[in-house]
Amino acid sequence: MFREAPTTFALATDIPVPPDYTLGPGDTVVLALFGKRTGSYSLVVDREGRLNVPDVGPLHVAGMSFSQVRSEIERLFSEQMIGVRASVSMGPLRSIRVFVLGDVARPGSYIVSGLSTVTHALFLSGGVSDVGSLRRIELKRGGATVGRLDLYDLLLRGDTSNDRQLQSGDVIFVPPVGVTAGIGGRVRRPAIYEVGPDATVGDLLQLAGGLAPDADGRMAKLERIDTSGVRVVLDVDLTSAAGLALRLSPGDVISVPGVLVDFQRTVSLEGHVLRPGRYAWRQGMRLTDLLGSLAALKINADQRYILIRREHLPSRRIEVISADAVEAFAARGSEADIPLQDRDRVIVFALQSDRGSVLGEVLEELRLQARDNGAAPIVSVTGRVKAPGQYPLEAGMTVRDLVRAGGGLDEAAYALTAELTRFEVVDGESRRTEVIDLALADILAGTPGVDVPLRPYDTLVIRETPEWSEQGSVTLHGEVRFPGTYPIRRGEKLSSVIERAGGMTDHAFPQGAVFTRVEIQNQERRQIESLAARMQNDLALLALQSSQGGAASKQDASEALSIGQSLLAQLRATKPVGRLVIDVKKALADPRSDENIELRDGDSLHIPPLRQYVTVIGEAQNPTSHVWRRGLTRDDYLNLSGGLTENADKKRIYVVRADGSVAVHQGGGRWFRRSGDTEIQPGDTIVVPLDTDRIRPLPLWTAATTIIYNIAVAVAAIGSL
Repeated sequence: MFREAPTTFALATDIPVPPDYTLGPGDTVVLALFGKRTGSYSLVVDREGRLNVPDVGPLHVAGMSFSQVRSEIERLFSEQMIGVRASVSMGPLRSIRVFVLGDVARPGSYIVSGLSTVTHALFLSGGVSDVGSLRRIELKRGGATVGRLDLYDLLLRGDTSNDRQLQSGDVIFVPPVGVTAGIGGRVRRPAIYEVGPDATVGDLLQLAGGLAPDADGRMAKLERIDTSGVRVVLDVDLTSAAGLALRLSPGDVISVPGVLVDFQRTVSLEGHVLRPGRYAWRQGMRLTDLLGSLAALKINADQRYILIRREHLPSRRIEVISADAVEAFAARGSEADIPLQDRDRVIVFALQSDRGSVLGEVLEELRLQARDNGAAPIVSVTGRVKAPGQYPLEAGMTVRDLVRAGGGLDEAAYALTAELTRFEVVDGESRRTEVIDLALADILAGTPGVDVPLRPYDTLVIRETPEWSEQGSVTLHGEVRFPGTYPIRRGEKLSSVIERAGGMTDHAFPQGAVFTRVEIQNQERRQIESLAARMQNDLALLALQSSQGGAASKQDASEALSIGQSLLAQLRATKPVGRLVIDVKKALADPRSDENIELRDGDSLHIPPLRQYVTVIGEAQNPTSHVWRRGLTRDDYLNLSGGLTENADKKRIYVVRADGSVAVHQGGGRWFRRSGDTEIQPGDTIVVPLDTDRIRPLPLWTAATTIIYNIAVAVAAIGSL
């Protein structure tokens, strides 16, 4: 209440003055005459407490109430002046000085309006301090106590009957706080309260507004410091007359707990359902009664494996039971339709590998309750089931039940046989592993006598069908009769897929085919990232060395750093293609050749149209493409591009053939290539690398430029489609 108290407290001037307002020096009385004589007068009470009334004379009014003064003036005018009537009201009120002392925030002297009361002065002083009493505030006048204010009446009941009007010279005194007691927990107004000397627990509870709806009044605790100075705890029943009549001691603290969050006569439905929550349980209730129908389950819910977590009282031991909702609804009221018990949790899972955190919580509960070297009732299923993992071991659980718990076999499962791994401790000395071969097909078919009961820690392994693999596909682009994506069988060759696509068109340029593979692309990406990291370190070292050299050395290093940083930026911006150099023409001509490679999922073949141009890239004056002309040499095409730049490496110029292979110029007109062909062919790319020997080189520059140029050639070939 006082936390946001105003620094000034100005009363409204237009509120009516109460009839019991006591007049004093400085108050203004407004007199209005009407009848034979009219007029309006503002009369101020002088220091002697007199009011000079026209045609009547001085009238002593100090100490009189406003209603008394009004009645007296109206009586005098009616008796002394025939035909004249008077109307009396209050004008501006006087200001008075009062003192606020004791345990308040800002004790001192304050000037307030004549209509002010005790609470107004408390507001001006900032309110009662933490150690002040709210219940024994005294109003002193002339050295005597003329009133007491209990703020609890105002705060808790809205009673202002003892909030008396102040007079000039009054003293509001706030003594120290008296006996206190605290109450917390599930009550409406938890707090520390100031109580009387004979207060009881019931009085304190009444101050706190009573118990909250979820309070457990029978289990309340009272903390007390007894006469020997020892802190003790007493049990108090707040619902009984004896508990409420218990007398409080200074410093008592009552704690009221809430009722236990433990629902009775309920069952809960959780997981992959449309309406999860708690439901009322009744005797004889079954699983189908709770679900209503299979429509209560969400799409893709596992209808075959519904888990029921059951807690036995008073031991609170956990038991897990599973049910098949499809069988339960097919035979309602049978053993498949499991009867539910009070406090059961029915958990529905989704048909996916991750069963969620709820199953993990249940498994952890089963592990924790296994004691004295006992085995936790947990089994596992791995391999080709829809939801492999650990599951609770139920009473009488078999291999077939575990397959059902794992969501059933997936499409790749080998359904004829399976393997069960079992661990046993022999004579408490050693652990022995036993492997049991299972006739899985007979077990799932329900053949009598073949299903195997499970033990704790058993692991069922569902194997994959031999030679099973996910169906792969390759993509053909460009000059084939039917481009598109084709599923492939295991071990299928390149020539086979091209034949399925109708072969190449008459405009195909097989020498320029670009074959890409995902795993090569990933390998190139790792190489580029590794090379970029090493170049970054070399550039940092070069910058450090340049700062320690002379002026000429710094200039050379600055040039090297600029080129190196540009090269590093290009390297990081380069996206790997994953090109594999192959001779498509040879693969089609001889299916038994090494060029006719075995395909893998994600492979892609780009066959461009016939090319009649030669491309020049790198350190040429005008890197571009030129029309191929028979008989033109490498230097002729370089001259067509304006010649070499001053940064070109003339000794390391090489040619990338249309199929991705490289011919390197060795000088003296000699070339090196695997086929020995030295002529410039249509679709060739002449690469002029950067001369890293002209400047202070880094050891990785040559490798970086080679990667950038070679990937650029492959990208250009793909982009020509």
